[in-house]
Amino acid sequence: MRVLVIATPVPTHFLPVVPLLWALRSAGHEVTVLGQPDVLGAVRACGLTGVGVGESFDVNAMLLRNLPAEQRPLQARPRPAPELLGGYGRLWWAHAAALLDRYTGLAEEYGPELILADPLEYCSLIIGARLGVPVVHHRWTVDAISGPARRFVRADVREPAERLGPAGLPDPTVLLDPCPPSLRIPGGEPGVPIRYVPYSGGAETPAWVRTDPGPGAGRRRVAVSLGNTPALHGGRFVRDLLHALAARRDAEILVTLPEPHRSAVGPLPANVTAVDPLPLHLFLATCDAMVHHGGAGTAMTATAFGLPQLALPQLADHFPLADRLAATGAGLSLDTAAQQDDPRLVGRALDELLSDPRHAGSARLLAAEMAAMPSPAAVAADLERLAGATTEPREASVPCISRK
Repeated sequence: MRVLVIATPVPTHFLPVVPLLWALRSAGHEVTVLGQPDVLGAVRACGLTGVGVGESFDVNAMLLRNLPAEQRPLQARPRPAPELLGGYGRLWWAHAAALLDRYTGLAEEYGPELILADPLEYCSLIIGARLGVPVVHHRWTVDAISGPARRFVRADVREPAERLGPAGLPDPTVLLDPCPPSLRIPGGEPGVPIRYVPYSGGAETPAWVRTDPGPGAGRRRVAVSLGNTPALHGGRFVRDLLHALAARRDAEILVTLPEPHRSAVGPLPANVTAVDPLPLHLFLATCDAMVHHGGAGTAMTATAFGLPQLALPQLADHFPLADRLAATGAGLSLDTAAQQDDPRLVGRALDELLSDPRHAGSARLLAAEMAAMPSPAAVAADLERLAGATTEPREASVPCISRK
């Protein structure tokens, strides 16, 4: 079976589908990823084949564009009203429209029997309808956006879609959902369950992880991972946050922070350790709690490890994810810039997260739900049956598609 993957140009949009792609490759299927240069490093790192199309797309520059002076994105664009979440689809459709013809030509040459994409990648839906093959969208986490976004952009999509064949923008054939049942939005668009397998790249396991005795060794370790927040908010926000968390003296604060952001933060309290970014799954088993920006991969990995979480959502789908973590009891959320800038509120939230055993208990229940979901290998077998594919060997077409 030939599987074509089409990715929006953000590596963290691509990473959640990697375990399923590994399962498909292990079952003998051919997998090729179409994407802009932004995701090709992640494609190579996970051992898959990619075809680069177009120019790089700097998502951080897009988020910082037109910001008032001295304002962070969260200050200028606070939590959106629920009815406006679908508007994020217009941004990603404008991006997809510029690539639709090139993606379509490459897809026709490749001849996929199945198309996989993330839930904001609209070329996949149009191409799948044109070629008559099933399209599978893989959610990242709590999904309050993709369904409203498809409805929001349908008017914009009508003309280019009809030019290529389909009458408008179809829905995906299958919507895969890695959220454990209790974390999903009540009454939301249903999806097909798939177990979340933590993956955020490869790395050498540091010596301090190998020798760490783990939780219960006389200290409470709190992991802090902020994604692209240092790039968006600058050193002052990160510095103030870490000092607020460090006020809990019996806690060891472990923050992943790359240069140049580490230098911008300056000296840190004695109970704060900054390390280079590394895959969270390498060290979360040594931790008691997680503080993060509401990013999908960070929150889902912490969920897989059964950690209670303090979410500091910054934009878009961060907010509904933080809401659901709080609703399950597995987390707390501070969702305004004023709350996140108040060291007393941050410190009290961390105290509650570490002191109230109900949060840890709820987090362990979410982890158990996640572990019981169908594995990527089981889902891969279902997708093979969906596509009606055989397991007969096929002549590889990657060299041909790569010459375009």
